[in-house]
Amino acid sequence: MLDLLPAHLVARAAALDAADPLAEHRSAFVLPEGVVAYLDGNSLGRPLASTAERLRGFVDTEWGERLIRSWDERWMTRPTELGDLIGRAALGAAPGQTVVADSTTVLLYKLARAGVAARPGRTEIVADSENFPTDRFVLEGIAAERGLTMRWIRPDPATGVTLEEVEAVIGEQTALVALSHVAYKSAHVADLPGITAAVHRAGALVLWDLSHSVGSVEVDLDAAGVDLAAGCTYKYLNGGPGAPAFAYVNAALQDEVTQPIAGWMGHADPFAMGEGYEPAQGIRRFISGTPPILGMLPLEDMARLVERVGIRAVRAKSMDLTAFAIEVADEALAPLGVSVASPRDPDQRGGHVTLEHPAMASVVAELWRRGVVPDFRPPMGLRAGMSPLSTSFTEVAVALAHVAELLAGERPGG
Repeated sequence: MLDLLPAHLVARAAALDAADPLAEHRSAFVLPEGVVAYLDGNSLGRPLASTAERLRGFVDTEWGERLIRSWDERWMTRPTELGDLIGRAALGAAPGQTVVADSTTVLLYKLARAGVAARPGRTEIVADSENFPTDRFVLEGIAAERGLTMRWIRPDPATGVTLEEVEAVIGEQTALVALSHVAYKSAHVADLPGITAAVHRAGALVLWDLSHSVGSVEVDLDAAGVDLAAGCTYKYLNGGPGAPAFAYVNAALQDEVTQPIAGWMGHADPFAMGEGYEPAQGIRRFISGTPPILGMLPLEDMARLVERVGIRAVRAKSMDLTAFAIEVADEALAPLGVSVASPRDPDQRGGHVTLEHPAMASVVAELWRRGVVPDFRPPMGLRAGMSPLSTSFTEVAVALAHVAELLAGERPGG
């Protein structure tokens, strides 16, 4: 298959793999023979091979032997301990500000609802029309619930939300600005520090969705003074399908905000079983129901790996992988009508590259049948999501060679 690409691109992929300082970590993941190339790490990361043993051990000991005693022995503190691990490994967050709890949707609701309530008298929520549907739906629901107005930024899908666009819509009525750090379509990286500062100058709070950032792009929440953030953990943190998400609440804000889903695990004394709700001190108040302990195990393993490797090294390889994908696309796919719909500046590009062509829906369907797995985003985008610790450069070359073969067959005479 690689003979469909120019020889120098194949040689370059091999050279990049040989020089890759993170190549040794690829073998830590489950790599089944039936998957020829996996470029969907931005939707669901590969599992670590050690996860199966970890889960078996958990069933045998922490659950099977210790049973309910494990709540007292270790489970009660796991949501905040794992939150602190993610915070220091991937978020630039000091301890006591991050917690692992519910789904991304639920945590986005909690944080957004808390954010608007913390700015009483302000009537507007600012968001962008290109954000992931869940974010938009949650915010629209809160606006309807609270009688607030949605102010929509309508960015260029290829460039994403800019600081200037945010500054143009925020003002004295802005309660909350909610944006994604990395755009799920184009992979555009927003100016998180600049936008955060602008929102604060307007007296509002900012909520960042880090789902396409965490574990792939360097983030420094504390340094930027971010108020609120949430993100999923089944993409670049490889927590598995439905893995619990994380929430970040800046320490300076924790006593000011009230989370809207009061549950017994967020109570100051969960086992008092008292009549009234008294929130726990600190980030723990953002827990509601019983934490999903089982779902935290794969996530913990991957977060520890990211911490050992270092997010800066992870980001460096991510930038190299996406740059190589664009290089191959420019030389081998552009003549077939493919365009790159992601930023070309590596500092403004996250961990995936979107390639557009009118035939991409059928191409992706056939790729899946071949064991080549990117994903498709309407109307005509193939997203190549490369997880730095489990994706090789040759794997990228193989996947795009398959794309070239299929698109060549789409052309008249092909």
